[in-house]
Amino acid sequence: MKAPALGSWFARKEIEPPADIASATLRSDRFRLEREGDWRRLEAIVARMEKGGLKRVDDEDLLALPTLYRTAASSLSVARETSLDAATLRYLESLVQRAWFQVYGPRKGFFAWLREFLFGGWSRAVREIWLDVCIALFVMVTGTIVGWLLVAEDSEWFYRLVPTGLADSRRPGASREALADTLGVEDGSGGLSTFAAMLFSNNAGVCILAFALGFAFGIPSLMLLVHNTAMLGAFLWLFADAGLGIEMAAWLSVHGTTELFGILLAGAAGLHIGRSMAFPGSRTILAAAAASGRRAAVVMVGVVVMMIVAAFLEAFPRQLVGSTEGRFAIGGIFLAFWLSYFYLYRPRTLAESEA
Repeated sequence: MKAPALGSWFARKEIEPPADIASATLRSDRFRLEREGDWRRLEAIVARMEKGGLKRVDDEDLLALPTLYRTAASSLSVARETSLDAATLRYLESLVQRAWFQVYGPRKGFFAWLREFLFGGWSRAVREIWLDVCIALFVMVTGTIVGWLLVAEDSEWFYRLVPTGLADSRRPGASREALADTLGVEDGSGGLSTFAAMLFSNNAGVCILAFALGFAFGIPSLMLLVHNTAMLGAFLWLFADAGLGIEMAAWLSVHGTTELFGILLAGAAGLHIGRSMAFPGSRTILAAAAASGRRAAVVMVGVVVMMIVAAFLEAFPRQLVGSTEGRFAIGGIFLAFWLSYFYLYRPRTLAESEA
C-alpha cells in the first residue's frame, strides 16, 4: 500500500468559481466586446461635440449619432436587466447621459435665448394670443366704466371697491386741494428705490395671480380684471368730480400705460390657457393646455419685464416730473413703444428665413 505524500495535504488548490458566476462573466465580456466599437465611436463623437460643437464632427459621424445613441441606450437597458458588471453599467450610464444632452438637449445658451426672446419671440407670443387680449381689454374697459358709474350713482360704492389702505386721503368728500396734493411731486429721490421695489412686488403679484387663475377656465382671471379696473374707475370718477380729471390721467399715464398693459397681457395669458382647456378642439385637454402654456409662459416672462419698467416709472418719473404735459409725454412714449413692439415689429422667424 502506497502511503500518501505528506506535502499533498498542505498544497494549495485552485478554487474554481461556481459555474453560474463564470457563465455571467463570460456573458458580460461577450456583450461588451460585441458592442464596444459603437460605444467608443459614440464617446469620441460626444467628446468632440462637447469641446467644439457640431463644427468638429464630420457629416458621416453626425448622421450616425442618433443610431449610436439608441444603440448605447439599448445596451444600457440590457445591462440593467441582466445585471452585468458594475463598471460596464457605470460607463454606459455616463455615456448615454452625455449623448442625450448632445442629441436632445437644449442648443441655446442663455444669451442666445434672451436675444431670440427680445427680438421676436416675445412680440410673436403676444400676437398669437390676440383674441384673448381683445377679450381681456373689453373686460378691463367694461370694469372701468362700471366702477365709474357705480360710484357716480352712489359714493358709498367707493368704499366697497377701494381698500381703505389704498384710498388714503383720496376719498369722496375730500377737497380739491387735498386731492391735488396726492398728484404732486417729491422734493428728492431719496427712498424712491425702496418704493420702486415695493411697487414691483405688488404689481407682479397682481399679474401672477391674474395668470394663475386662468387655469380655472379663465373665469377667475376675468373677475380679477373686473375688480381691479372697477377700482380704477372709482378713482377716475373721484378726481374728475373734483375737476382734476386731466391731471389724474396724466399722473396715471406715466406708469399706467406700462402697468395696465402688463396686467392686460397677464390676464390674457391666463385666459388663453383656460380657453384652450375649455375648447381643446381635436387635441386632448392636456395637449391643448401644454401648447397654450408654453405660449403664455413667454408672455408672462415679458410681463415681468414690463412690471420692472412700470415700477421704475412709478417710483421716479411720476414722483419727480410735475407738469401735466411732461407726464403725458412719458406715458405716451411708452404706450407707443409697446404697441409698436408688439404689433408693428415683426422680424422673420428662423424657419421663414431659411425658406
